[in-house]
Amino acid sequence: MTRVAAVSGSFSHDLAFDLERATSIIEEAREREVELLVLPHGVLGGYVGDLDPDLDDPPDVPPMVALDGPEVAELVAAAGDLVVCFGLTEDRGGRPGNTAVCVDGSGILGVHRKVHLPPGEVRWYKPGDGCAAFDTPVGRIGMLVDYDKTFPEAARSLALDGAELLAFVCAWPLSLTAQAARVSQDRQSLLFELYDRARAAENQVVVVTSNLTGGQGQLRFFGQAKVVQPDGQIVARTGFRPGWAVADIEVGTLVANARRRQHHLAERRPRAYLQESGSTVGLPGAGDAAPARSARSAGRAER
Repeated sequence: MTRVAAVSGSFSHDLAFDLERATSIIEEAREREVELLVLPHGVLGGYVGDLDPDLDDPPDVPPMVALDGPEVAELVAAAGDLVVCFGLTEDRGGRPGNTAVCVDGSGILGVHRKVHLPPGEVRWYKPGDGCAAFDTPVGRIGMLVDYDKTFPEAARSLALDGAELLAFVCAWPLSLTAQAARVSQDRQSLLFELYDRARAAENQVVVVTSNLTGGQGQLRFFGQAKVVQPDGQIVARTGFRPGWAVADIEVGTLVANARRRQHHLAERRPRAYLQESGSTVGLPGAGDAAPARSARSAGRAER
């Protein structure tokens, strides 16, 4: 049994304030006997103040942090025997990058650099170029940063790489273009939950999601930290305010039970899946399928 916790909360551009808050949360996690703690993106430095793609100047980009710098080292020391995932704005050769880091007291266990950038980040941020799972004291896990979870291929690649638990480290705001009267009806709030449950169910893995709360410039964040089982059922959640979602779960048992009769990864037909290049990719021994049409001809047929 592993006790996992996802936290929703607010952080700022003040690194000293953020470090104090993060270490306090880690200490509380230790008191709660948590073994895996998933914190939001922006734990060190907060997030941008705007996502308008038409801005001429950078949108209040957070301070950049080096992975081998003193801030990450402080959280490594605070983690001790806990496994802690969190997000920051990484200094990538002078350009900012949205990065998720997983640590324990021994150091950095894994790093994921956000691959998929929304329009408001494309001009300012450097994207990552891959998704890979990694081993930790609580099992093999994979991480994604907020918008990455919109793309099924990202989570699927982590599951194919052996991850049985996915940690989504998020700074996910309310909709800027279709505001709703209630947070529960906001388009981005609904999509946030939909993706959490879908990524868990389609890959038959445990999903642990964190998110910011409060405001940053023009953006407003809504929490909804949660723990999701491989069948897509939510077993713990925070709602829209700061809080903790804590669950005791047998990750390996849940995954094995979910895959006992229907094993989605094993039952894939990769040769049947159309790729953008017109080619197909898959695992060795995947079932044969009829030749795929090119992406261009398929698009004409479907219009």
